[in-house]
Amino acid sequence: MTTITDTDAIAKLEARLVKLEQEYGDRIAELETQLPSHRVTIVCFSGDYDRAMAAFIIATGALAMGYECSMYFTFWGLSVIKNEAQTSGKSLPEKMFTMMLPENMAKLGISKMNFAGVGAKMMRGIMRDKNVATLDELMEVAQEMGVRIISCTMAMDIMGVRDEEMKDGLDFGGVGTFLGDAMDSRVTLFI
Repeated sequence: MTTITDTDAIAKLEARLVKLEQEYGDRIAELETQLPSHRVTIVCFSGDYDRAMAAFIIATGALAMGYECSMYFTFWGLSVIKNEAQTSGKSLPEKMFTMMLPENMAKLGISKMNFAGVGAKMMRGIMRDKNVATLDELMEVAQEMGVRIISCTMAMDIMGVRDEEMKDGLDFGGVGTFLGDAMDSRVTLFI
């Protein structure tokens, strides 16, 4: 037989359990807001053809898996997202950078066995024969899918790269833009 004190104790325990459930639910909800988003951020530091290909393949793969993706191009990676190089109106060091770097993605070498451009031509030929998308096609698909492509304004300034030399549809930003995306990402890659 249940006594009044047993019923009171059970009611108090049930009330305490409801309160704890609410407290833990609130805490879990708070912690969930601190989790990174379903996002991938890629820093493209390299101006090598094969590394740029890998970066765009990873970016489009991330989007296909339901992730948001941003690609941050800086220093040598700027050659990947340039249309054409221009020397007019630039200082001597800026002109030197322009002449020493690949003009655009069509002129990129590969990271190993480039052999004065022969390796890159061979790689492009093999990829064409195997119906692999070109770097330009991969970038176009990435943009169509919604990859955010960001050109580093500080690196552009240092290397004398002007806005009008860049491909269309790019965002421009500094390290704060990259860090904002990276801190909200589940995966951050440096290529």
